[in-house]
Amino acid sequence: MWPVTSLIPEQASTLAPRVDQLYWFIIAITAFFGILVTVLVIAFAFKYHTHDPLKVGAPITGSIPLELGWSIIPFLISIVIFAYAADVFFDIHRPPDQTLEIYATGKRWMWKFQHLDGKSEINELHVPIGRAVKVTFTSEDVLHSLYFPAFRVKADAIPGRYSSVWFTATKQGGFHIFCAEYCGTRHSGMIGTVHVMEPTEYQAWLSGSTEGTLSARGARLFADLACNTCHRSDGTGRGPSLEAKFGTEERLSTGAVVRVDEGYLRESILNPQLKLVAGYQPLMPTFQGLVSEESVMALVEYLKSLQGSRGAGTADDAAVADPPAQENK
Repeated sequence: MWPVTSLIPEQASTLAPRVDQLYWFIIAITAFFGILVTVLVIAFAFKYHTHDPLKVGAPITGSIPLELGWSIIPFLISIVIFAYAADVFFDIHRPPDQTLEIYATGKRWMWKFQHLDGKSEINELHVPIGRAVKVTFTSEDVLHSLYFPAFRVKADAIPGRYSSVWFTATKQGGFHIFCAEYCGTRHSGMIGTVHVMEPTEYQAWLSGSTEGTLSARGARLFADLACNTCHRSDGTGRGPSLEAKFGTEERLSTGAVVRVDEGYLRESILNPQLKLVAGYQPLMPTFQGLVSEESVMALVEYLKSLQGSRGAGTADDAAVADPPAQENK
């Protein structure tokens, strides 16, 4: 007989034991009642079996306590399962305040991971042990699903929007990365490995990057795309100032209020007319198809870095004439 541990992936994160405990709790409850019902069916079949085809069964009258019992008990069990599962669900979907942030893009048929310090990987991901890691990702083509079995986290990579998962690895070594959503003929080959390393070893690996930080790449793109001609840091441009915007709330021309997060920034770059900021005209062109998902991520990370400091755009302010109208994004 196989040991139980060989039937499920190894536990390698702080979330894994909680997910497994919930899983085995539900299995135990369903197994208990499944066995109970089966045993009772067999027992009653023998007890009330008769060879007389003309025998009439005794009349059965209703039982209020029995009716209440098999209604209330399953209801209470369902509430317990719901509360337990909700607690685990919120743990999985609420990362800590301080996390190591990594971006990822799914495309047929690979996972591309981008570290903030500039290092990029394909179908491999290096992370430090004992530190919370948040992976924000999307898809460039079809629906994918980023799955770390040993960490017990999984989420769909949906074209046009960001998803995220987080985990804190508790064991060193290499662990599987899968795409858990059928995405085409080579779906089974869309796999990779996450390497969990000691923090000092991880820092040594990370320091080997010569690509520049993701934020610095975003700053260069911000200037190359002439975003700084409209989004001036002093707020006098055709678009709103982007200084210290991330994490705040923005009022739209419709009167609605949205939170400025990664998803909103991405949407504003690729589809700027969808949610117009109050007080600005819909003048900004779309960059859909003009910039890659990796470039969008770099721009988003740069905009996130503009917290209370003057960003790109200030150096060019003197060269920009007074804008004739205001832009929405």
